[in-house]
Amino acid sequence: MVVVVLGMMVSKFEARQIDDITCPEALLSLLPCLPFLQGTGGATPPKNCCDGANTLNQKANTTPIRRDVCNCLKPAASRFGVKPDKSKQLPQLCNITLSVPFDPNIDCNTVQ
Repeated sequence: MVVVVLGMMVSKFEARQIDDITCPEALLSLLPCLPFLQGTGGATPPKNCCDGANTLNQKANTTPIRRDVCNCLKPAASRFGVKPDKSKQLPQLCNITLSVPFDPNIDCNTVQ
């Protein structure tokens, strides 16, 4: 049920291509992270969340792509109720260096 609702919400976002990844693809890659990011899941993100974050991180391999992905994720983070403290924990808990934050408070122009 959650996937259907989120899928409908994702479809509202622009489907423009962000180089190797579209905005909906970026959002869907982080979909398994949503309960953790909202604070309704466990204390650690599930493996499929970390896998999706890692895949997104690999595709966002240049500064312009990372900024485009950031501009996609930022409004989604607000809309989906992502807790900034949880988004900051995600890279460490997934043991990755996440170059694109999923944070409603980020200035995407500062993303390198």
